Amino acid sequence: MKISSLLNFYSDFDLFWKRKSFAFYFLVPLLFFPQISLAQKLSSKEIITVAKEKFPAAIFDLISFLQLPNDGHFENEIEQNLKWCDSVFSELKFKTQVIKTEGAPLLFAEKKVHENSNTILFYLQIDGQPVDTTKWNQPNPFLPVLKEKDEADNWTIIDSRRAEKEFNPEWRIFARSASDSKGPAMSFISALQILQERKEKPAFNIKVIMDFQEELGSPSLPRAVSENRKLLNADMLFIMDGTRHLSNLPTLTFGARGIATATLKVFGPRYPLHSGQYGNFAPNPVFETARLLSGLKDKNGKVTLEGFYEGIELSEKEKTQLNSIPENLDSIKSRLGIAKIDAVGATYQEALQYPSLNIRGLNAAWVGNEVRTIIPAEVVVEIDMRLVPESDGERLMQLLKSHIENQGYHLADSIPSEEDRKNYSKLASFKYRLGSDPFRTDMDSPIGTHLEKAMRKVFADDFIKMRTTGGSQPMAPFIKTLDIPAVSIRIPNPDNNIHSPNENLRLGNFLEGIITCLAILNEPIE
Repeated sequence: MKISSLLNFYSDFDLFWKRKSFAFYFLVPLLFFPQISLAQKLSSKEIITVAKEKFPAAIFDLISFLQLPNDGHFENEIEQNLKWCDSVFSELKFKTQVIKTEGAPLLFAEKKVHENSNTILFYLQIDGQPVDTTKWNQPNPFLPVLKEKDEADNWTIIDSRRAEKEFNPEWRIFARSASDSKGPAMSFISALQILQERKEKPAFNIKVIMDFQEELGSPSLPRAVSENRKLLNADMLFIMDGTRHLSNLPTLTFGARGIATATLKVFGPRYPLHSGQYGNFAPNPVFETARLLSGLKDKNGKVTLEGFYEGIELSEKEKTQLNSIPENLDSIKSRLGIAKIDAVGATYQEALQYPSLNIRGLNAAWVGNEVRTIIPAEVVVEIDMRLVPESDGERLMQLLKSHIENQGYHLADSIPSEEDRKNYSKLASFKYRLGSDPFRTDMDSPIGTHLEKAMRKVFADDFIKMRTTGGSQPMAPFIKTLDIPAVSIRIPNPDNNIHSPNENLRLGNFLEGIITCLAILNEPIE
């Protein structure tokens, strides 16, 4: 700085002090502390008011978004959703960039409030599960409909234009990805639109990564994060994905279980046989498969593989924290329609802290109108394991493989050879895949403090903090590569039928989702 300029600066500085002007108190601190945000902090009442004002438009924006088919298997569907997201974030004055991968591209968006402000990375899942249109109670899963319950407790379609002037929190939008996860994405987008319309800045710098193949396990994500570490670098990761706690209170979830999947094929005769001609002679592989599967769990529902729960010990403090969440065991059982629970944990929350083994699909021959009198040629068993940080997916899958072999099965590479069929009475193949890794963030860490502050502002004590969720999310690449903590912000209602026909989002949840996002975006990071 030139001497004359320096003298002028101190002269002006002295003038500000003598006059005790507003400029002295407001502008000078910004010269020395540029990380101070100019964003106006909205009150709880203002956040709720502006969210309600925005809500009718947000509903129709969401409906428009849901009309785009989004199966990650199809390149054209990925492309049209990417273009939609690119357009929306460009209008929000974000700088956007397509991250190319060996598979589906990712979309990155960034808005800088101030060079020295903290940065939060938001993860949005844009793709959805495949659909079977014949199972949906509406013309098309990608033609969203608004429904309410009639006197007989059945969901019936109503005119969506009613939402322009009426608000019923119990109305629901039915469409694929309404809850998983375009609804949460639109809650976030709507909150950003509100800030832009009010000419307000977020309280921190924002980066957004949009994933178009989450339902396929995000196969290209780990490498993309590794190759774009500087671009994605942030202080925290907020995940806009996942269902709320069973109470349907606004929910923060500080961890997720990982996943590993396997396909077991048990082989019988070379081809399906007539049960009359060959019954009592050719063994039916279903019976041997049933004996094999029944041995995987004891009568109390615990996995019998030795060492399956190894390394997991819940302290009394952890149990107290877990069970502080308001849950009633009898109510949960009643809602699920079960009389007994697996004895892995004493409560629902405790059960989520352990790895699980599940038969997710079972196929042998035909049923229903296509049933026929045969001995099937093979039985296909689809298995999933949910993993926790203390467990290792590779080790648990090897335990399962060893169990199968110890039951006398010879494992073929794929299709049994002639030699295999001659020499082994128990024939099978076993293939497995490790999916996303588990993660867990300390609830008392700075990310937890920030989010709790924002939630308490708009919901007081009416929100839930969960240690982990039962589902899986592909967050490990971010957490490990970027070395940042992550928390999932949960918006959809727990009875939303995600991954199934008639997926839906409750309007009351959607509104609270916008309120949640607005409160978080407006809360400075201390």
